Amino acid sequence: MNREPGNAVTEADIAAYERDGVTVLRGMFDADWIVAMGAAVDRAMAAPGPHAEDYTPEGGGGRFFGDLDLWRRHDAFRRFVFESPAAGIAARIMRSARVNFFYDQLLVKEPGTAERTPWHQDQPYWAVDGRQVCSLWTPFDPVPQAACVEYLAGSHAWGRTFNPYHFMDGSPYAGTGLPPMPDIDAERDRHRILTWALEPGDCLVFQAMIVHGAPGTAGQAGRRRALATRWTGDDARYAVRRGEVAIPTSDPGLGHGDVMDCDLFPLVWPRA
Repeated sequence: MNREPGNAVTEADIAAYERDGVTVLRGMFDADWIVAMGAAVDRAMAAPGPHAEDYTPEGGGGRFFGDLDLWRRHDAFRRFVFESPAAGIAARIMRSARVNFFYDQLLVKEPGTAERTPWHQDQPYWAVDGRQVCSLWTPFDPVPQAACVEYLAGSHAWGRTFNPYHFMDGSPYAGTGLPPMPDIDAERDRHRILTWALEPGDCLVFQAMIVHGAPGTAGQAGRRRALATRWTGDDARYAVRRGEVAIPTSDPGLGHGDVMDCDLFPLVWPRA
């Protein structure tokens, strides 16, 4: 299993991330990681954690499954955090000298799943402030472009924060005081929407304020198993937010404005 990226993270990759809020990196994880993590995903789905959810309604086709904090329960996910190229990729893309791991999120869409991942920004769900906050979205199956996450290029720089809402029922988070997300589907032609066909070993890296969503897999023959790992850099600080917050799922013992270092958000880069 490779510890260093399979290909260099270039200045062009970083420039795309800084301009658009997202970039695609090819061939970063070797086949050993893909095989090991694919098997780990199947084991995790057979033993869901306390925060696991099935977003597909009873009787619906396919299955949209999500789970959180797998690194705290499964050795393979913990190894991915501490031993894979992911932390180094995040450090390089964010131009950060240090990186803390924030949390992981498994997202699986089986063939024939109609449910979309709705348009949203990630950071309003989280108790963290800062610009050096990113996600690596790593698929363990081939992802045709029609099933890939979609990103509104440049939306990370809009300077606007929208209210989170629950994926299960679409209800807004309570007490945040934030405005609702615009109807992006009604104005798609006003945006430059970025999406890619991906192979196992590739990853998407995106800034936590970019507006993004994802289609279902209706009409697709293959599964779409992907792990989103979340990372914070030099300027990130713990934030006590107004109203409902999803992440973290337990108290990290930090106060507002604290550096992210703690057992729940371990410092993983530079490697010890």
